[in-house]
Amino acid sequence: MFYRVDKVSWLAHKNELQQIREKVFVCELHIPKSVEFDDLDLVADHVLVKDETECPVATGRLCKDGLISRIAVLQQYRTRETYDALLKFIVLLAEQNGLKNLCINCILHEVDLFTAKGFEKKGSVFMEAGIPRQRLQCHISEFSTEPFTLVH
Repeated sequence: MFYRVDKVSWLAHKNELQQIREKVFVCELHIPKSVEFDDLDLVADHVLVKDETECPVATGRLCKDGLISRIAVLQQYRTRETYDALLKFIVLLAEQNGLKNLCINCILHEVDLFTAKGFEKKGSVFMEAGIPRQRLQCHISEFSTEPFTLVH
């Protein structure tokens, strides 16, 4: 399948980005809208993935500090190919922004999966949207798309 991946502005593509994230995080995972949409949306770099028919199928964002978050892929597009296209583009943005490290706020039961792929624990466990999480970080040169699925 062919995907078009673009960096988009929150203000210009808010409807498309919100629709994907609401379907995935609010409807499927029951994350409150008040948590899902935050002030970082206005300043983060957003990525929008469209299929060959120009239908939006996935999104994610990269914050200025290297935090990758709000990785949302519509259910019927959750393939390794989709995640690779989205995440490789985010890594490209990080490189263009001069970032050396990338991080995620990982749910606790997936920490071992990510640490096995080169991520290291940073800081203490914390709660977000009622879910315990651990911040993980890796050098951009060691980043692997392999362990990724949905990342809030």
